[in-house]
Amino acid sequence: MMAWDTQETRRRLQQAARAEFTAHGPDGTTVARIAALAGINKERLYNYFGDKRRLFETVLIEELEELAISLGANAPGLESIGEYAGCIFDYHAEHPQLVRLLLWEGLSEGPAVNEAARTAHYQRTVAMFADAQRDGILNDDLDPAKLVFLLIGLAAWWFAVPQLARMVTGSDGHISAERSQRRACVVSAAQHLATRHREESASRSSGKISGT
Repeated sequence: MMAWDTQETRRRLQQAARAEFTAHGPDGTTVARIAALAGINKERLYNYFGDKRRLFETVLIEELEELAISLGANAPGLESIGEYAGCIFDYHAEHPQLVRLLLWEGLSEGPAVNEAARTAHYQRTVAMFADAQRDGILNDDLDPAKLVFLLIGLAAWWFAVPQLARMVTGSDGHISAERSQRRACVVSAAQHLATRHREESASRSSGKISGT
Protein backbone atom coordinates (compact mmCIF):
# COMPACT_ATOMS: atom_id res chain seq x y z
CA MET A 1 0.00 0.00 0.00
CA MET A 2 1.30 3.47 -0.90
CA ALA A 3 2.28 5.78 1.95
CA TRP A 4 -0.05 8.74 2.48
CA ASP A 5 1.38 11.97 1.10
CA THR A 6 1.08 14.19 4.17
CA GLN A 7 2.38 17.35 2.49
CA GLU A 8 0.01 17.00 -0.46
CA THR A 9 -2.92 16.29 1.87
CA ARG A 10 -2.23 19.43 3.87
CA ARG A 11 -1.85 21.46 0.68
CA ARG A 12 -5.21 20.27 -0.67
CA LEU A 13 -6.96 20.92 2.62
CA GLN A 14 -5.51 24.43 2.89
CA GLN A 15 -6.37 25.19 -0.73
CA ALA A 16 -9.96 24.05 -0.18
CA ALA A 17 -10.15 25.94 3.11
CA ARG A 18 -8.85 29.13 1.48
CA ALA A 19 -11.57 28.94 -1.16
CA GLU A 20 -14.32 28.23 1.38
CA PHE A 21 -13.19 30.82 3.90
CA THR A 22 -12.78 33.47 1.20
CA ALA A 23 -16.29 32.86 -0.10
CA HIS A 24 -18.17 32.20 3.14
CA GLY A 25 -15.99 33.13 6.12
CA PRO A 26 -15.08 30.84 9.00
CA ASP A 27 -18.63 30.89 10.36
CA GLY A 28 -20.27 30.27 6.99
CA THR A 29 -18.67 26.97 6.08
CA THR A 30 -18.12 23.60 7.72
CA VAL A 31 -15.30 21.14 8.14
CA ALA A 32 -17.33 18.66 6.08
CA ARG A 33 -17.57 21.09 3.13
CA ILE A 34 -13.86 21.86 3.23
CA ALA A 35 -12.96 18.18 3.37
CA ALA A 36 -15.36 17.35 0.55
CA LEU A 37 -13.91 20.09 -1.65
CA ALA A 38 -10.42 18.76 -0.96
CA GLY A 39 -11.56 15.18 -1.60
CA ILE A 40 -10.19 14.10 1.77
CA ASN A 41 -11.82 12.53 4.80
CA LYS A 42 -12.65 15.21 7.38
CA GLU A 43 -10.98 13.15 10.10
CA ARG A 44 -7.66 13.93 8.45
CA LEU A 45 -8.47 17.64 8.67
CA TYR A 46 -8.94 17.28 12.42
CA ASN A 47 -5.69 15.31 12.64
CA TYR A 48 -3.69 17.95 10.78
CA PHE A 49 -5.29 21.20 11.97
CA GLY A 50 -7.28 20.43 15.09
CA ASP A 51 -10.49 22.26 14.19
CA LYS A 52 -11.98 24.79 11.81
CA ARG A 53 -10.81 27.82 13.78
CA ARG A 54 -7.20 26.64 13.75
CA LEU A 55 -7.46 25.90 10.03
CA PHE A 56 -8.68 29.46 9.41
CA GLU A 57 -5.77 30.75 11.45
CA THR A 58 -3.33 28.65 9.40
CA VAL A 59 -4.76 29.94 6.12
CA LEU A 60 -4.74 33.62 7.16
CA ILE A 61 -1.24 33.45 8.67
CA GLU A 62 0.08 31.89 5.47
CA GLU A 63 -1.58 34.61 3.35
CA LEU A 64 -0.09 37.38 5.51
CA GLU A 65 3.35 35.79 5.41
CA GLU A 66 3.19 35.66 1.61
CA LEU A 67 2.28 39.36 1.53
CA ALA A 68 5.23 40.22 3.78
CA ILE A 69 7.61 38.18 1.62
CA SER A 70 6.33 39.80 -1.57
CA LEU A 71 6.64 43.33 -0.21
CA GLY A 72 10.08 42.58 1.17
CA ALA A 73 11.21 41.39 -2.26
CA ASN A 74 9.40 43.91 -4.48
CA ALA A 75 8.52 47.10 -2.61
CA PRO A 76 10.93 50.05 -2.91
CA GLY A 77 12.15 52.06 0.05
CA LEU A 78 10.11 54.84 1.58
CA GLU A 79 11.96 57.34 -0.58
CA SER A 80 9.51 56.11 -3.25
CA ILE A 81 6.47 56.05 -1.01
CA GLY A 82 4.05 56.20 -3.96
CA GLU A 83 5.48 53.03 -5.49
CA TYR A 84 5.55 51.45 -2.04
CA ALA A 85 1.77 51.89 -1.93
CA GLY A 86 1.57 50.77 -5.55
CA CYS A 87 3.20 47.47 -4.62
CA ILE A 88 0.58 46.93 -1.92
CA PHE A 89 -2.11 47.64 -4.53
CA ASP A 90 -0.50 45.17 -6.95
CA TYR A 91 -0.40 42.41 -4.36
CA HIS A 92 -4.06 42.79 -3.45
CA ALA A 93 -5.01 42.93 -7.14
CA GLU A 94 -3.32 39.56 -7.64
CA HIS A 95 -4.46 38.07 -4.32
CA PRO A 96 -7.98 39.42 -3.66
CA GLN A 97 -8.64 36.59 -1.21
CA LEU A 98 -6.47 38.24 1.44
CA VAL A 99 -8.61 41.31 1.97
CA ARG A 100 -11.75 39.14 2.05
CA LEU A 101 -10.17 36.91 4.71
CA LEU A 102 -9.31 40.00 6.74
CA LEU A 103 -12.88 41.27 6.43
CA TRP A 104 -14.24 37.91 7.58
CA GLU A 105 -11.81 37.97 10.50
CA GLY A 106 -13.11 41.40 11.49
CA LEU A 107 -16.72 40.21 11.33
CA SER A 108 -16.15 37.09 13.42
CA GLU A 109 -16.67 37.08 17.15
CA GLY A 110 -13.36 35.41 17.94
CA PRO A 111 -10.04 37.11 18.72
CA ALA A 112 -7.77 38.31 15.94
CA VAL A 113 -5.53 35.63 14.48
CA ASN A 114 -1.95 35.64 15.76
CA GLU A 115 -2.48 39.16 17.07
CA ALA A 116 0.71 39.55 19.09
CA ALA A 117 3.02 38.59 16.23
CA ARG A 118 1.08 40.68 13.71
CA THR A 119 1.10 43.69 16.02
CA ALA A 120 4.87 43.38 16.40
CA HIS A 121 5.25 43.24 12.61
CA TYR A 122 3.15 46.37 12.09
CA GLN A 123 4.95 48.22 14.87
CA ARG A 124 8.23 47.57 13.06
CA THR A 125 6.68 49.13 9.96
CA VAL A 126 5.48 52.11 12.01
CA ALA A 127 8.99 52.53 13.43
CA MET A 128 10.38 52.49 9.89
CA PHE A 129 7.97 55.27 8.89
CA ALA A 130 8.85 57.24 12.03
CA ASP A 131 12.53 57.00 11.13
CA ALA A 132 11.75 58.23 7.61
CA GLN A 133 9.85 61.18 9.05
CA ARG A 134 12.71 62.02 11.38
CA ASP A 135 15.15 61.84 8.45
CA GLY A 136 13.01 64.22 6.39
CA ILE A 137 12.01 61.57 3.84
CA LEU A 138 8.32 61.70 4.76
CA ASN A 139 6.07 64.40 6.18
CA ASP A 140 6.11 64.55 9.96
CA ASP A 141 2.69 66.18 10.33
CA LEU A 142 0.90 62.83 10.50
CA ASP A 143 1.28 60.22 13.23
CA PRO A 144 3.37 57.43 11.61
CA ALA A 145 0.96 54.71 12.74
CA LYS A 146 -1.99 56.55 11.23
CA LEU A 147 -0.01 57.11 8.03
CA VAL A 148 0.76 53.39 7.71
CA PHE A 149 -2.92 52.56 8.15
CA LEU A 150 -3.99 55.22 5.65
CA LEU A 151 -1.64 53.84 2.99
CA ILE A 152 -2.89 50.28 3.53
CA GLY A 153 -6.47 51.48 3.17
CA LEU A 154 -5.62 53.58 0.13
CA ALA A 155 -4.15 50.56 -1.64
CA ALA A 156 -6.42 47.76 -0.42
CA TRP A 157 -9.91 49.27 -0.11
CA TRP A 158 -10.50 48.94 -3.86
CA PHE A 159 -10.58 45.17 -3.36
CA ALA A 160 -12.54 45.19 -0.12
CA VAL A 161 -15.60 46.86 -1.70
CA PRO A 162 -15.29 46.40 -5.47
CA GLN A 163 -19.00 47.11 -5.90
CA LEU A 164 -18.56 50.56 -4.31
CA ALA A 165 -15.50 51.26 -6.46
CA ARG A 166 -17.54 50.37 -9.55
CA MET A 167 -20.45 52.61 -8.54
CA VAL A 168 -18.18 55.56 -7.75
CA THR A 169 -15.89 55.28 -10.77
CA GLY A 170 -18.36 53.82 -13.26
CA SER A 171 -15.79 51.20 -14.25
CA ASP A 172 -14.99 47.60 -13.39
CA GLY A 173 -11.57 47.01 -11.83
CA HIS A 174 -11.08 43.90 -13.93
CA ILE A 175 -10.61 46.08 -17.01
CA SER A 176 -6.87 46.50 -17.53
CA ALA A 177 -6.96 50.22 -18.30
CA GLU A 178 -9.12 50.97 -15.25
CA ARG A 179 -6.87 48.92 -12.98
CA SER A 180 -3.84 50.84 -14.27
CA GLN A 181 -5.60 54.14 -13.62
CA ARG A 182 -6.53 53.09 -10.10
CA ARG A 183 -2.95 52.10 -9.38
CA ALA A 184 -1.67 55.41 -10.73
CA CYS A 185 -4.15 57.21 -8.48
CA VAL A 186 -2.94 55.24 -5.44
CA VAL A 187 0.70 56.04 -6.25
CA SER A 188 0.00 59.75 -6.75
CA ALA A 189 -2.21 60.06 -3.66
CA ALA A 190 0.30 58.25 -1.44
CA GLN A 191 3.12 60.43 -2.71
CA HIS A 192 1.09 63.59 -2.14
CA LEU A 193 -0.12 62.51 1.29
CA ALA A 194 3.26 61.47 2.63
CA THR A 195 5.66 63.94 1.01
CA ARG A 196 3.69 67.07 0.01
CA HIS A 197 5.11 69.36 2.67
CA ARG A 198 8.64 68.13 2.10
CA GLU A 199 8.34 68.66 -1.66
CA GLU A 200 6.85 72.14 -1.20
CA SER A 201 9.66 73.06 1.18
CA ALA A 202 12.26 71.79 -1.28
CA SER A 203 10.57 73.76 -4.08
CA ARG A 204 10.60 76.96 -2.04
CA SER A 205 14.26 76.44 -1.16
CA SER A 206 15.11 75.82 -4.80
CA GLY A 207 13.27 79.00 -5.78
CA LYS A 208 15.20 81.09 -3.27
CA ILE A 209 18.49 79.68 -4.44
CA SER A 210 17.73 80.32 -8.10
CA GLY A 211 16.35 83.77 -7.36
CA THR A 212 12.92 82.97 -8.79
